[in-house]
Parts: sequence; C-alpha cells; structure tokens
Amino acid sequence: MHPVLFKFGGLSIHTYGFFIALGVLSGLFLARHEARRLDLNPDKVVDACFYIVVAAIVGSRVFYVLTNLDAFMAAPLDAFKIWEGGLVFYGGLIGALAMFVVHLRISKLPLGKMADIGAVCVPLGHTLGRLGCFFAGCCYGKVCQHPWAITFRHPDSLAPLYVPQHPTQLYLSASNFCIFLLIFFLRRFKQYNGQLFWIYVAVYGINRSMIEFFRGDFRGAVFWNTFSISQVIGISSAIVAIIMLIGLGRKHRITPKNV
Repeated sequence: MHPVLFKFGGLSIHTYGFFIALGVLSGLFLARHEARRLDLNPDKVVDACFYIVVAAIVGSRVFYVLTNLDAFMAAPLDAFKIWEGGLVFYGGLIGALAMFVVHLRISKLPLGKMADIGAVCVPLGHTLGRLGCFFAGCCYGKVCQHPWAITFRHPDSLAPLYVPQHPTQLYLSASNFCIFLLIFFLRRFKQYNGQLFWIYVAVYGINRSMIEFFRGDFRGAVFWNTFSISQVIGISSAIVAIIMLIGLGRKHRITPKNV
C-alpha cells in the first residue's frame, strides 16, 4: 500500500511506525482515563504503562528476529529497523508481562486493577498498530480470489506484489476493535479484579488462532504441519485463561469482594 507516509527532506516517516506510535498514545490516553475511574494515581499508571510498552516493543521485535533468524544473520543491523515492520504480538505480550510484574512490585500498584486497565487499552492500541501492518505489507495473507482480496503494488511493500491476498491485517485490526468494544462494555460489570484481563486473553487467543489460518507470511516453526507458533501460544493461553476465569469465578462467589 503506502509504506512511507511522507518525506520531508531526507527524513522519511514510515506509515507502520506512525500507526504504532498512534496506537501507543491512544493506549496511554485511555490508561490515564481508566486510572481515574478506578481511583488510581494517573501519573503512576501512565509511567508503568510506558515501561511496559517499551518492554513489549523489545519483546515483539526479538520474537520476530528469532523466528526469521536466517534472514537477520545475513544483515544483523536490520534487526533494529522496526519502522519497516516486523513485530510479533505474542513476543510483545511476554515482554510486557515480565515488565508488568517487575514494575508493579516496585510501584506497588494493584496487580488486578492494572491488568484490567491493560485489557481495555491493549486491543485499542493493537487495532491501530495492525493498520500499520496493512500499509507496510507485513503479516500478509494467503492468495485468494474473494471480492475483498487486496493486491499490493508498491515496490517497498513487504507483501508479495500483484497477487490478490486475504487482508489479514484488516481482519486482525477489525477483530481487535471488536474485542476492545467488548472489554470496554464489560468493564462496568466485572465481578473481581483481573476478570477483564483473563477474558481478553481467552478471546484474543481464540480469535488470533482462527485468523492465523489465513496468513501467508513465514511465521516460524509449524507444529503437526498445521499450527504456527502464534496459534500454539494463542490456544494454550486461551485454555489457561478459561481455567483461570472458572477458578476465580468460583472463588469470588465464595468470598465476594468489592471491585
């Protein structure tokens, strides 16, 4: 599509980086709003979110490099060119969760409430980030002949050129926006802290695993000749999330707490 948003002299603003930045800013803005709603210190929450976002970007890039190691062995410095595309969400989630636990122990912010704030903010930011994937051409789909297929023609696109493909980037963006609307609606009806987080993990894991079947790009190892790494992680995390929701739901019914 349009990998470069615009050029100003020798400076190029990449569309992928622009939408990633827009997604981060929208998530931070919403995190501040949710912090006030939950009677938390907005500045401390935004500070925590900033460190978590940085860890997420590093983790997602490292995961992408590891799954495409042969290509980066030939050009190691390309590993730092994240503005050209190449971030794996589950790598980012692992990095974010690690920073989340460490930073919250230092800042003494409540784990459950912060997890629920993340469940609201992440799908909104992810919605915008996937639009960046669309313009860059990464995360492209399999060849198809459906009326809604897209064809990339820009020479700098990361997708194969001049062949109709599933617009998997738009599938992911639209589905993340639906998840955001769902979590945003449910947040006023949650029964215990952490519930929204596990709902998000379950819904996203199932959703992502389904859309992966339409992906056409290389995504690392394939298990049982069917499932990608992201699908294995998605299905596994969804199962864990469902178990946690059942267990925490039973615990809450026995010992209800105010949220």
